[in-house]
Amino acid sequence: MNWRPSASIDAIRLRARLNALIREFFSVRDVMEVETPVLSVAGNTDANIASFSLQFSGRTDGAARTRWLRTSPEFALKRLLAAGIDDCYELGRVFRDGEAGGRHNPEFTMLEWYRLGWDHHRLIDETVELVQAALALVGRSASVMKTTFRDLYRDRLGLDPMTATLDELRRAGSGIAIDDEDLSRDDWLDLLMTHRLQPEFPRDGLLAVYDYPASQSALARLAERDGVPVAERFELYLGPLELANGYHELADADEQRLRFQRDLALRAQRGDPQLPLDEALLAALQAGFPDCAGVALGVDRLLMALCDTSRIADVLAFDFSRA
Repeated sequence: MNWRPSASIDAIRLRARLNALIREFFSVRDVMEVETPVLSVAGNTDANIASFSLQFSGRTDGAARTRWLRTSPEFALKRLLAAGIDDCYELGRVFRDGEAGGRHNPEFTMLEWYRLGWDHHRLIDETVELVQAALALVGRSASVMKTTFRDLYRDRLGLDPMTATLDELRRAGSGIAIDDEDLSRDDWLDLLMTHRLQPEFPRDGLLAVYDYPASQSALARLAERDGVPVAERFELYLGPLELANGYHELADADEQRLRFQRDLALRAQRGDPQLPLDEALLAALQAGFPDCAGVALGVDRLLMALCDTSRIADVLAFDFSRA
């Protein structure tokens, strides 16, 4: 039994400094820290995320005994926003089943925050500012570049991700070792990002990619750009590491329910578990949700960049194998 930490003492100290920086960053901007439940009666329907569940043995007064460990604090934070809380953030643990390896741990730290009256473009700038402040802790900085999802694929792969056929995407991904029999367009776009584009992102560069295909909208609003529907969302990369995922948040309860139901249909098609919808979130959206933008940032990923390591174990006091 190896009882020692998987991270060095210096890395553990750096995490403490980063946590303090995050809290100071939001304190001076009057963004309030909040805490929300880790256990919920609802799960995350996203077909690409697996949730942990457990059975509660105590009194429930008729409520469901099955509870789900949160994969992010998003739904609860949005309920607070609908209730009248202003700009807020949460820094805490989240959990995802089946994700353990070099860059993944089943429990990890997520920072998520929301800005009222902002869109995803304004939030990109603040996210970049936070990451630059974190880099300064270790004497680093990064160049900044912004591009649309469409222009990124056009410029670097020579194809239009909004209109390319499945065959064109397959040809662009030729040589990627994977069983491609049942892959969708979005699957191929994801593979091209992870296997063709991300490895080439410069180590000391921050790249914000925005306006994703409408089919990848998740919880983001839809808009039209050059005659093509897009999702008003962004992802921020530091070198090849994806750090953050942000949205100009969807406020339409009916549309959100439809998206949850599409998630469940895809889960059924794949033979994955069906999860209960978050009816409390849907009710909050129905009651009235403010115009806002929100973003989730992987704190462990950011620490990996600060420590210049590709192993998440190097920034966790005790990784999954030693927990």
